[in-house]
Amino acid sequence: MSDEDDSSFLSLPSAAFSQRPSLTAELNETNTPSQKLLIETLQDKVCEFQARLRSEEVTRHLLLQQLQQQHSVQRETRGGGVGVVTLQEEQTSSRPNGVRVLQPAGEQSSDRLSCPGEEQLVTRLHTQVEELEEKLLDQTREVERLRSELGATDLEKQLELLLVENERLKQELKSCRSSELQKLDTAAETCSCSHCPFSQDVESLRREVSRWESQARQRERRLAELERELLEKSSRVETLQRQLDDSTRQLEESRRRQEETEQKLALRLQECEAELARQAAAPPKVKYVTQTVEVESADSHRVLAEMQTKNGALQEQLSVQRQLLRELETQLHESQRTCAQLRTQILVYEGEMERAQGQLEVEMQNLEEEKNREIEEAFLRAESEMKAVHENLAGVRMKMLSLQRALRTLTNDYKCLKRQVQDFPFMLDKAITEAKQEICLVIGEVSSTNQELLRKYKREMNLRKKCHNELVRLKGNIRVFCRVRPVSQEEQDSTDAKTMLSFDSDDDAILYLSNKGKIMTFELDKVFPPQATQEESDECLCLISLRLLFSEVTEKAPDWDYKISVSMVEIYNETLRDLLGENPTDKLDIKMNPDGSGQLYVPGLTNFTVQSPEDINRVFELGHMNRATACTNLNEHSSRSHALLIITVSGFNSATGNRTQGKLNLVDLAGSERIGKSGAEGSRLREAQCINKSLSALGDVINALRSKHSHVPFRNSRLTYLLQDSLSGDSKTLMMVQVSPLPANMSESVCSLKFAQRVRSVELSSSSSRRHENSSTSSSPTHDSVEVTGEFCCCCW
Repeated sequence: MSDEDDSSFLSLPSAAFSQRPSLTAELNETNTPSQKLLIETLQDKVCEFQARLRSEEVTRHLLLQQLQQQHSVQRETRGGGVGVVTLQEEQTSSRPNGVRVLQPAGEQSSDRLSCPGEEQLVTRLHTQVEELEEKLLDQTREVERLRSELGATDLEKQLELLLVENERLKQELKSCRSSELQKLDTAAETCSCSHCPFSQDVESLRREVSRWESQARQRERRLAELERELLEKSSRVETLQRQLDDSTRQLEESRRRQEETEQKLALRLQECEAELARQAAAPPKVKYVTQTVEVESADSHRVLAEMQTKNGALQEQLSVQRQLLRELETQLHESQRTCAQLRTQILVYEGEMERAQGQLEVEMQNLEEEKNREIEEAFLRAESEMKAVHENLAGVRMKMLSLQRALRTLTNDYKCLKRQVQDFPFMLDKAITEAKQEICLVIGEVSSTNQELLRKYKREMNLRKKCHNELVRLKGNIRVFCRVRPVSQEEQDSTDAKTMLSFDSDDDAILYLSNKGKIMTFELDKVFPPQATQEESDECLCLISLRLLFSEVTEKAPDWDYKISVSMVEIYNETLRDLLGENPTDKLDIKMNPDGSGQLYVPGLTNFTVQSPEDINRVFELGHMNRATACTNLNEHSSRSHALLIITVSGFNSATGNRTQGKLNLVDLAGSERIGKSGAEGSRLREAQCINKSLSALGDVINALRSKHSHVPFRNSRLTYLLQDSLSGDSKTLMMVQVSPLPANMSESVCSLKFAQRVRSVELSSSSSRRHENSSTSSSPTHDSVEVTGEFCCCCW
């Protein structure tokens, strides 16, 4: 950091102190930046010194390693007994035979080359270490001096003075407030009359006094804030002192580590000197060699060159150390300049603090004088107003006498009203009794009207039932729907996936079928295409029937009490099974009801009472799990039996004593099978035979009903016998036929559609006795209050 940067960074706007009236702003602008700046500068210096000490330790360690390597090379050279030798040629006269004598001058020359360089390097290192120690001691002393100066600043003295002044001002404010309150209480006692015309002036005086009290409280809060800020400043000074202590400890730790490193270096240097002295004291060795001396002399020259190279590297490192030393000296000068600037800044701060203290004292004196002046003025105004109050007191007393006469008049009126209030409950009871009598008369009239409306409603219901039965009879009674199933993914991938069925866009009851080049037309009650959803196709079957049933039961609940029970059976291999019982494999039988109604029932059949369509769905799921299914070539989950869901509704009218009973049969018929296509064998073959037999019996019953034969073969099959009530009498029957659109299933589709047309042409009729039984038990229009009553069969083919 340069001198200009330090001066610009440490400079503070001293002119701002004279422009700020409050002591808080002055403290914020003077003490906080200087203390933060001082701490940051000292911390930066300490970090730089620590980094340089670490770099010097690393450099010394590298130099020591190089010296050790050189020393080991020299010992190896001396241990081999061959050194740098000088060849001297004797005179030819004294050595006639031409023999040359070699002197062992290698050891002495190498010692002379290495020892002076090492001694100089050690001396320089010692010098640098001593200089660094001196600089470190100077920096430590400077830090301690700055810390002592900061610890003994005038901030603490100013803090004590401000605290004392704050306590004194608080005491004065308390005394002034108590005296003002006493004066106001005295004035309030003298003008305690509530009708005094000068009460508003008194209130204004009170508000003015409260305003001055609020101003005094604001000044107290301001003094409290100043006190809190002074405490914060003192805590910051303590924090800075702790940081300076930490920095000092770090410097001492760094110096201790440096001393330990120097001691280690000194020990190593002593060992090196002792080794060199021991080698120098060793006796020289003389050898006489021949031509091989030249080779060994070349090796010695190479070692000498390496030593010179290392010596150059040491010189470079020495220059680096000197450069570092110069930088440390520069930084030392900069820190000294920074300390001088800090001292100057501290003096400026002290002057500013004294000026701020003077301004604060002057301001407090002005406030005190203003407070006393306002109190005196308020007291004078209160005295003058009290005189006017006493003067008007006589007039107020005269007004009080006139008000007393008015009070007596009001008292008499109150007593009269009180007597009227006491008589009011008797008048109210009389009015309530008359109102009750009128209400009873109106209720009687409404009740008779309701009875007439109920009689008309029953008559209209009977007429509606009769018209509905007549409409169904005219249409053929048995309604037939057809659903064309969608093509599965496996069937779409096959080659024969062309649809052979088409629909009429104008009439949803006509279906066209292309069979062997001919177009066959089938007219039914409604046809559902493959893209129709399950909700659309079931809208007229299960869901709407159950919803209407429970909605009618809910609407008739006040007059009728209905009980709805559900049972579920299957016809497997011409055997009747209970799907809701504990053992579904038990065989059941169909018998005539002993109550004389002529209806059929199944003894031992399990019944569940339900309250909503959701309960029926749960019962259906239970029975569906017990139903017999198997895998064939045509269907992975093929139904091997016919299933019936029987819903029985029993109603009782508590008002009339009438009873009604109706039954809703939901039938799922297993489809007919061709043994050649399904590949049924064993038990599957017997199941297919029983299914085809029961469907054939159903066809015979339909033909007999269509031809209006006197005898209908219901007993030829368990299926037709159980559906006898649904296929005769006033029952309403609906059949859903499902066909395939693929050419591979064309023959089955044609047979199913022809059978559907025959069923649609059947007109159900009943004998007079059968109709009489129904009218006396369950399906009478007179006693039937639920639309879905009587025998209802929904057959799915």
